[in-house]
Amino acid sequence: MKSVAYALTPTRSERIARSFVVLYIAALVALPLLALVVFGTSDGLVALAAALRSPLARSALWLTLWTSVLVGILDVLLGVATAWVLVRYEFPGRAAISALVDLPLAIPTLVAGMMLATLYGAHSWIGSNLDAAGMPVMFAAPGILLALLFVTLPFVIRAVEPVLLEIDPAEEEAARMLGAGPWRTFRTVFLPAIAPAAISAGIRSVGRALGEFGAIVIVAGNIPFRTLTAPVYIFGEIESGEPRSAAAVSVLLLAVALGLHSLAGTIEKHTGARHG
Repeated sequence: MKSVAYALTPTRSERIARSFVVLYIAALVALPLLALVVFGTSDGLVALAAALRSPLARSALWLTLWTSVLVGILDVLLGVATAWVLVRYEFPGRAAISALVDLPLAIPTLVAGMMLATLYGAHSWIGSNLDAAGMPVMFAAPGILLALLFVTLPFVIRAVEPVLLEIDPAEEEAARMLGAGPWRTFRTVFLPAIAPAAISAGIRSVGRALGEFGAIVIVAGNIPFRTLTAPVYIFGEIESGEPRSAAAVSVLLLAVALGLHSLAGTIEKHTGARHG
C-alpha cells in the first residue's frame, strides 16, 4: 500500500504541469466566460431582458434557434446513415469519402461559406436556376441550413462510427436466425447501441450551430428580420458601438450552449456513449 501511495504522489514537475494547465484553462476559458457574464448583467437582469426583447434581437435569436435545432435533427439522421454506409459496406472510393467527412473540421468556416456561395450563388448555373424556380439558396434559410450542416455533420458521423464497429456480429446473426428482417435487426440490435452516441452528438451539433459565424456571414446575406442570425447580430452590434446588446445576446447563447453541453454529457455519462 505504501508503494501505491508513493506512486500516486505527484512529483514537482507534475505539480508544475498541473498548475500550468489550471492557469491555462482559467486564462483562456474561465476568465473570458466570467467577464462576459459580468459585463452582460452589469446593468441588471431587467436591462438584459430589455435588450433581448428588441425586435431585431428576437428575430435573430429565433432564426438561430430553429435552424440550429433543425440542423441537429438532420445531423442525426444523415450522420447515422453516413456512418452506417462507411462502416457496413465496401465500395470504391470509401476511403476518400471518409476523408472528406473530416474536411469541414479542417478548413476555415469562411472558406466553407465561400464554397457554398460559389456553388449556389446567383452567378452559378445551379444558383441561377434555383432562383428562377423560386427556391433561392443564397441569402435565404436554405443557405443557412446548408452552411450549418456542412460544419456540424462530422460530429455525428464520427460519434456513431466507433459504436457501430464495436457491435458484436454475433448479435446481428442471432437476430437474423430468429427471423428478424433488416429493419427489425437494425431497430433491435443497432439502434439501442448507437442512439445515445447519435443523440448526444446531435445535441452538441446544435450547440455548435448556435455560434456559427464564418460560413453564415457569407451565405445568409445578413438581412434584418430575414436572414440575420444571432452571431452576426452580435458582430453588428459591436460594430455599431452597442456592446451591451451584443453582450446580452451573447450571454443567452452562452447559457443555451452550456445547457446543451451539460445535457449531452449527462446522456454520455449514463449510457456510456462516446464521441469520436
